[in-house]
Amino acid sequence: MHPTGTSTHKESVDIGVLGPIRVEIRGTSLVPSAGKQRQLLALLALRCKQIVPVPALMEELWGDAIPRTGPTTLQTYIMQLRRLIATSLPAGGPNAKDVLATAFNGYQLDLEPGGFDLHEFERLAEAGERDLDRGHPAEASAHLNAALALWRGPALIDVPVGRVLSLEIIGMDEARMRAEEQRIVSDLALGRHAQLIPDLRRLVAQHPMHENLSALLMIAFQRIGAEWRALEVFRTLRATLRSELGVEPSNHLQRLHQALLAKAPELSAVAGLHLARSRSPAF
Repeated sequence: MHPTGTSTHKESVDIGVLGPIRVEIRGTSLVPSAGKQRQLLALLALRCKQIVPVPALMEELWGDAIPRTGPTTLQTYIMQLRRLIATSLPAGGPNAKDVLATAFNGYQLDLEPGGFDLHEFERLAEAGERDLDRGHPAEASAHLNAALALWRGPALIDVPVGRVLSLEIIGMDEARMRAEEQRIVSDLALGRHAQLIPDLRRLVAQHPMHENLSALLMIAFQRIGAEWRALEVFRTLRATLRSELGVEPSNHLQRLHQALLAKAPELSAVAGLHLARSRSPAF
């Protein structure tokens, strides 16, 4: 049953969170200029068609410092969002209270996602990972490149974020990094070693303690005959891990390092990295 007791309408919304926030109905933007309302809309849009409880909304907006007037202020923000939504709705169609519905001690953006960049990213990234698992690197590369092309910048870059949105963004960033790794593994399998090095150097500079990225850069250097550069990557990673965390590189990084030193014929097998959640081919 629809939370407000009315029939579900057919309006659809275009949602973008992989970069600046985008929420549009019939080409009309629903994104407010005020920070708190933008923050509220971002959380409701991320969980489109799901009920977001009032406590979660207030935690996002104020953290531990929820004001005494918090519930009333939240209702005011909801009212302001509904006014904005009303400007995009056709005469005789659903009203703003149907679209931003009150339901079970929470609120729900009750629209059909006509286009949602996060969902499309997840669909393409999952397809790419399946392709890679099945030994089809060309198809994997195509799917993963298409997934990564959906990113327009850091997730929700123009939205103030609290605890709840921060966790959502961490999850999106981890999924993006996962797709980057899988795309690089696919392209290495296709022999695109030299073309990958600039991207890998940038990613390693941004994530100096990320072992898989360093290992992939080592492999790319080895494939173009620059073993000394590959060894330099390992030395830099080891120094960083010792300095920052007091630990040594993992066993699979050390095996890769030893194979490089020995110019071992089994290097390609050692290079089959144990990327989390997936098998990686020996390439």
